[in-house]
Amino acid sequence: MQYDIFNGDADGIISLVQMRLAVPKTSQLITGVKRDISLLKQVNAQADDELLVLDISMEKNIEALRSALAHGASVTYIDHHRAGKIPQHPLLTVHVDTAADTCTALIVDKLLNGKYRDWAIAAAYGDNMIAVADALAEQRGLSDADSVFLCELGTLVNYNGYGAHLDDLHFSPAKLFQALVKYESPFMLRDDKTSPFYQLRAAYQADMANVAAQQPTHDDETLLIFTLPDEPWAKRVSGVLGNDLANQHPSRVIAVVTHNADGSLMVSLRAPLANRQGAGEICSSFATGGGREAAAGINALPVSDLSQFISTVITYYRQ
Repeated sequence: MQYDIFNGDADGIISLVQMRLAVPKTSQLITGVKRDISLLKQVNAQADDELLVLDISMEKNIEALRSALAHGASVTYIDHHRAGKIPQHPLLTVHVDTAADTCTALIVDKLLNGKYRDWAIAAAYGDNMIAVADALAEQRGLSDADSVFLCELGTLVNYNGYGAHLDDLHFSPAKLFQALVKYESPFMLRDDKTSPFYQLRAAYQADMANVAAQQPTHDDETLLIFTLPDEPWAKRVSGVLGNDLANQHPSRVIAVVTHNADGSLMVSLRAPLANRQGAGEICSSFATGGGREAAAGINALPVSDLSQFISTVITYYRQ
């Protein structure tokens, strides 16, 4: 059995799009909302199964990974998040790069020798790696209009992954992957007026209209926080709002805090673009947190811990 296990954001979905365009396979898709990263435990791996794991932290899936290997499954692991101690095993192939200027889709792009680079550029834009994506677009000789389209596409696919539950999303990540992999080139979505691109664009514009009324709840020279209500639209925009604010304020830390139904807080943290490190370390110090150097999150922060979170962020970046 082939299992494709991938994050439900732009980086995870587009990484798998590249892989399956290059090597088509029928597989069992294992994914979820962007914050659902403990995905390996959903696989009851057996001998001779093949697992492709994309854009989820090995550190957060290590026990399930060890179990799959112990049962005789072969695993290819491609990621850019905190990995922890990587097991040495003959059935495990690892391509992990935690550098702040890469993402999983760009690691896949290198493995495929740039065969689907336009897709990789869209993913980099979606992961808010604007300078990297711009440089790759320039190398490709893309027009400004083409670059703008790939940026919008990546942003929309990434936006779709945010939500507390799959029901909050416009497309389940599995369905969105299945739709996108039908297009050899991302520019084919622009030409097809019935494509998911246009459906997501309309939904995004409607959700972002709600953001205009929001004001920061913490605002100093180090940290800017926006706090959003427990509404599906708020959870959907939390990631793209964080990216937008990070681009507007490159020297500041950005946090988008969204109320959860259980009374806890979901946190989306962006390190300053001028200092793209520390976000993963900070969020991982809280029970339900994790991520990478430049961007990370906490799924369920108790309200009583918010002041500690703020203090931790400010102390870290004022060092």
